[in-house]
Amino acid sequence: MSWKAAFRRFREADPERLHFAAHSHHYWPDVAFEAQRRCWEDAARLADRKWERIFGEVIPRAQAGIAGILKLSDPSTIAFGPNTHGFLLRLLSCLPQERAVRVLTSDGEFHSFERQLRRLEESGRAEVTRVPTEPFDSFTVRFRQAAAEGGRDLIYLSQVFYNSGYAVPDLPGIVAAVPEPEALVVIDGYHGFLARPTDLSAVEDRAFYMSGGYKYAMAGEGACFLHCPPGLAARPPDTGWFAAFGALTAKAQGEVPYGADGSRFLGATFDPVGIYRQTAVLDWLAAEGITAAAIHDHARALQEAFVAVLPRLGIPGLSAAALVVPLEETNRGNFLTFRTPQAGGLYEALLARNVITDHRGDRLRFGFGIYQDHKDVAALAERLHGLERPAFV
Repeated sequence: MSWKAAFRRFREADPERLHFAAHSHHYWPDVAFEAQRRCWEDAARLADRKWERIFGEVIPRAQAGIAGILKLSDPSTIAFGPNTHGFLLRLLSCLPQERAVRVLTSDGEFHSFERQLRRLEESGRAEVTRVPTEPFDSFTVRFRQAAAEGGRDLIYLSQVFYNSGYAVPDLPGIVAAVPEPEALVVIDGYHGFLARPTDLSAVEDRAFYMSGGYKYAMAGEGACFLHCPPGLAARPPDTGWFAAFGALTAKAQGEVPYGADGSRFLGATFDPVGIYRQTAVLDWLAAEGITAAAIHDHARALQEAFVAVLPRLGIPGLSAAALVVPLEETNRGNFLTFRTPQAGGLYEALLARNVITDHRGDRLRFGFGIYQDHKDVAALAERLHGLERPAFV
């Protein structure tokens, strides 16, 4: 199956580029271009009244699309923001301020969260327990046991680890193991949303879930979202004026008002163009019948085709044995991570051949998405052919 025709604008912008960094900036389908133009036209046509359309039509459509993908019963629990870091700060503001907050997480979390957490540790405002992600086959049991010990204010865990591709199984079991009802449980779904089938119905009343359009949702920047369980963290101290958007015309009296739904986690004025793009992409996926399961199956098929050609290429560091998460592991996201001392050199050598990948330290990542097909994998193998060791050492 090939959906490449839907990505004509990105492909024609650089026809010779092979983009295999499909774990970060995915190509956008052409419908996103039309959506971006529609956002501008709405601003020109409606001026100040554009916000009525944004909050009355655009955002509800995006919420409904995301809720359907995640099997959420109430789309209004979803809040949008320009990035997930803003949501993280609002969540942190809900934790105790009079003492160091107690956090349980893994040692495989993305830079944004990990940097903020380390800074809180430096200032004595956080006490952190990090459960090692490896060995992967025992991670879920080890993390669930740590969660069951209790005594934490925040439990934060990725659905799919960014630096390996390992997908955590039994998230509902981990969430259920947390004994304190007031503890905040946050699932970072940035490498899981629209990369793997995700059913949050069992934990929608207990766990926050954050993701965005920059990666697999193919909508670019500025379209991040947070699912907010009803009643939890009802009045974030870090708050923007959009958190009470529906009450702006009323005279302020008593406590600072908040929406009862996901809007309580909104910030302040934002550029809505990313949400326009996201809505268009979700509408296109629905119209084409492209599900998260179909996207994941497509990516896995391309992964298998890629690994199958590696033995005949004979490139040091690129082999099935060098995979951080083995190909036969079903708990895997839509990218492959190779552990090799030559990761940086390989990345540069591939970039010189107009092949876009990604590396972090000794880990080289190849991503796979629906703007690629088997012809792209064959083209990738052709450019890898003859890549001599001195070219990347």
